[in-house]
Amino acid sequence: CHLLASWLKTLEKVLEQTTKPHTDFRLWMTTDPTDAFPLGILQKCLKVVTEPPNGLKLNMRASFSKITDEQLDVCPHFAFKPLVYVLAFFHAVVQERRKYGKVGWNVGYDFNESDFRVSMNLMEYYLTKTFNEKQEAIPWGSLKYLVGDAMYGGRVTCDFDRRVLTTYVGEYMGDFLFDTFQPFHFFVGKETDFKLPEKPSLQSSMEMIETLPLVVSPEVFGLNPNAEISYMTDSTKELWQGLVSMQPRGGGEGGESSEDIIAKVASDIQSKIPEEFDVPVLRKTLSKESPDGTPSPIQIVLLQELDRWNSLNAYMTRSLRDLQRALKGELGMSAELDDIGRALLNGLLPPQWLKLTPATRKGLANWIMFWLKRQEQYTKWVSDGEPVVMWLSGLSIPETFLAAVVQTTCRRKRWPLDKSTLYTKVTQFMNAEEVEERLQDGCYVIGTYIEGAAWDPVKCSLIKQPPKVLIQEMPIIQVIPVEVHRLKLTGTFRAPVYVTSDRKSAAGVGMIFEADLDTKEHSSHWTLQGCALVLNSDA
Repeated sequence: CHLLASWLKTLEKVLEQTTKPHTDFRLWMTTDPTDAFPLGILQKCLKVVTEPPNGLKLNMRASFSKITDEQLDVCPHFAFKPLVYVLAFFHAVVQERRKYGKVGWNVGYDFNESDFRVSMNLMEYYLTKTFNEKQEAIPWGSLKYLVGDAMYGGRVTCDFDRRVLTTYVGEYMGDFLFDTFQPFHFFVGKETDFKLPEKPSLQSSMEMIETLPLVVSPEVFGLNPNAEISYMTDSTKELWQGLVSMQPRGGGEGGESSEDIIAKVASDIQSKIPEEFDVPVLRKTLSKESPDGTPSPIQIVLLQELDRWNSLNAYMTRSLRDLQRALKGELGMSAELDDIGRALLNGLLPPQWLKLTPATRKGLANWIMFWLKRQEQYTKWVSDGEPVVMWLSGLSIPETFLAAVVQTTCRRKRWPLDKSTLYTKVTQFMNAEEVEERLQDGCYVIGTYIEGAAWDPVKCSLIKQPPKVLIQEMPIIQVIPVEVHRLKLTGTFRAPVYVTSDRKSAAGVGMIFEADLDTKEHSSHWTLQGCALVLNSDA
């Protein structure tokens, strides 16, 4: 029903007009959760909810409960039964990883039983073919591609999520599964050893599943234990935001009314709004100073940023002025102004302002500090020229600045633009004042944060997150344009850089660039940990 939600209103009218249905008439409807489902139909229905089992153990139990001995015995190859158990474990892991939000998957995917069933049939076909042709080598390449890229990977829309998926397949499938000298373990915990059954069969697999704990650590999925804290924190924030939105808006006896609080907050913010930058005059000045009479790529970025900055401040000025007039009764309270007033009352950033500012998860108070810091950077940029160290978080569209940096270098060195890329190196500088001169090619970037890992400033490499430390500010990073064919890196992890901890949306919005971070661990370790950089902390 969710695929044609607009027709549900017509269905509701048809049901209302049906007064004497046949005694055997039944209407069966299936739908995903949707706000568009008419309340009138819901009130008349008997509702049955189905959802995947919650927990690794219950998920694997559900997968094996629908498998018979005949299905396991149909393939004569010795590897088939162990691989079915591996596939069930993999299926449970990719579903349970979704619990941990953006650290788990950038986009929540609906992996379901059909993925497991078809993957199992593909394994049966290829292993039976291998047995009949008396091939010694198992076709791991074909199996990994079909399971990781075709079946499960076919649902994945984000490249970095696909990297996580293929890493799991690489960690769980290979000849190492049958190494008698070094037995394979999915994960070895303090109390439980996640491993394959010694003599794989339906009964032994079910017995092994029953020994698993109901609640498992995020480490079983390759995540840091802190991922559990992130999950609990996000759930609590969502609960409290709901409670705050439902609080009564009337003032108590002897206290300030909600209207007085909104008016006070609006007046305070309005007093901090700076004057607009004169962009046309600045454009003429920059053109006169340029040898060829046109602004440089980085100067064009500045002009574009100031246009967006002026638009934000102009809208803030207008909306706050109208809101205060509406509170006094001089103007009608529109739905737009009511939304802004409610957000100011609850300490949230109004959604209308959010559309004109860089993506953020900050509350109103923290965002105001962020907004004032942006004004400071723009003012210095206009008066003193391009900053030696760029606070990338303060730009409306950071990608345009990085593209301008690459374009400037390509012009100077006569490189083809389409064959150039960015290379990053983490410095030991923590404050912008420590950097004395600007890079000739590239730029210094400050204000990035790391999630899913930590940074050791002494060894200059990635390390495991300390307990209860969910996010850490990174030192200043060098961003250097290079030709693609000259870039050959070893001992580094290619970490995505996102605007906020919301990371990347299903539409691909939120990704800025990729940073090269030195590591002594294999890159697959940080891939499963969900390691990434963000430009904005939530606080």
